[in-house]
Amino acid sequence: MSQFDVTIIGSGPGGYVSAIRCAQLGFKTAIIEKYSTLGGTCLNVGCIPSKALLASSHHYEELQHFADHGIEVSGDVKVNLEKMIARKQAVVDQTSGGVKFLMDKNNITVFNGVGSFESATSVKVTKEDGSSEIIESKNIIIATGSKPSSLPFIKLDKDRIITSTEALKLKEVPKHLVIIGGGVIGIELGQVYLRLGAQVSVVEFMDRIIPGMDAALSKELTKVLKKQGMKFYTSHKVQSVERAGDVVTVKAENAKGEIITLEGDYSLVSVGRRPYTDGLNAEKAGVKVTERGQIEVNDHLQTSASNVYAIGDVVRGAMLAHKAEEEGVMVAEILAGQKPHIDYNLIPGVVYTWPEVAAVGKTEEQLKAEGVAYKAGSFPFKALGRARAGGDTDGFVKILADAKTDEVLGVHMIGARCADLIAEAVTAMEFRASAEDISRMSHAHPTFAEAIKEAALAATDNRALHV
Repeated sequence: MSQFDVTIIGSGPGGYVSAIRCAQLGFKTAIIEKYSTLGGTCLNVGCIPSKALLASSHHYEELQHFADHGIEVSGDVKVNLEKMIARKQAVVDQTSGGVKFLMDKNNITVFNGVGSFESATSVKVTKEDGSSEIIESKNIIIATGSKPSSLPFIKLDKDRIITSTEALKLKEVPKHLVIIGGGVIGIELGQVYLRLGAQVSVVEFMDRIIPGMDAALSKELTKVLKKQGMKFYTSHKVQSVERAGDVVTVKAENAKGEIITLEGDYSLVSVGRRPYTDGLNAEKAGVKVTERGQIEVNDHLQTSASNVYAIGDVVRGAMLAHKAEEEGVMVAEILAGQKPHIDYNLIPGVVYTWPEVAAVGKTEEQLKAEGVAYKAGSFPFKALGRARAGGDTDGFVKILADAKTDEVLGVHMIGARCADLIAEAVTAMEFRASAEDISRMSHAHPTFAEAIKEAALAATDNRALHV
């Protein structure tokens, strides 16, 4: 019987990063993965493949505007979706292979099969051929991630009525893609197919898209995507989704109680994700699981079984790969007797559309609800020399700071390169910087990052220089 110091169930970003950190700290480490490839949802059917398709479709969209830059492309420019999907898969395979390399490099034992508890210190690995073996481990980390959610009355056939997983490998560009859910995943995949020529309609229950982010970001992204041709039906409650042949009919009720009908050839159900604990047999280890499948943990991510921990999508908090990674490292260091800490307020959120959307800290709506006195400063990308030079003038940066202390409480941005720019805001807030601190930092000119400096100036004393 194999024995380990730490065994991780699940090889997504949280699981494999935790395994690496455990190995670095001297623990004999194992990782269990039910699928044949490592990397979990993010690497195989989430973050990485969706970004690959976003990148490919963005190149195609840019071609439409080459003439504005004095570049004339003669002949037909066509989309070869099969090749695009194949490139996406190549990126996924390379990335997953990289994780396997890291496991080997760090002497981490990989078991392929479904991991289920036999006790708090033993895990059964059931392989695809039905055979099984038992692993003994002093400590166990649950990192089983999440799966796409649906609505009770929707029958997912994974052909025309699909989840994000199927949307990453379509064999044709939809004529009309009806997306149910205006969150990050739906909007990103919607823009992919919008660029490739599909009509895209988004039905959202809330009164705005990306409802978890600052309302100003939602408003700006809606405006830009409408300009690109995407249609939105916010404050609409889906009543039914039916398929007849190649036609999918979505009926939804608007705020006035009226029923609207949308017909498309595909419908993407993107209403969030649910923690995945199926087949885990957590009760055998004494691990408490809520009715919604979420594993209960304390501030140290320790479950009701003292030697069992849980991280990532399967526990409370935002379902983000980088959040799972931080938690995986934290648990490894706790097991080593260290005292790590995560400030969940400073976990950034990103939407990888173009323009990109990124945020960290409190939104204006949250500050108002909490009664916090704050000041705000914004700066539009259209006032940046670099943005005008590149033709990426949509968007802005907004900084929220404490009215008395000037400490930065939140940074919200939409525009080119924001997925990368948000790291500056996270760094500043980790060191509890004031808006004035940021405004006095030298930012290279011309860059998109100057928008952060200018927004900080606007928040400090309403003294932005270039607007």
